Amino acid sequence: MVAVANVLRLAGYALGALGGALVFIEFFQLPSYVEFHEEFRDYSVDTKLDDASEYTWFGRVGAFCIALAFSLLFVAAFLGS
Repeated sequence: MVAVANVLRLAGYALGALGGALVFIEFFQLPSYVEFHEEFRDYSVDTKLDDASEYTWFGRVGAFCIALAFSLLFVAAFLGS
């Protein structure tokens, strides 16, 4: 049982690291309602609520990986003790 707990713990660490990296990438995404104009070196904000999307799949998958990592670590804690 200890070997299974160690495998779950390592898988949880790996998923947590992957999820954290994906959420980190999400923080640097430019939202769809913000545009940068090179010739003016200026940002413009277009606030149409129907077209705005703030989050990408990087953040969604990253958050899911982090949640799965916590659940694997939770199960491994009970199997390892």
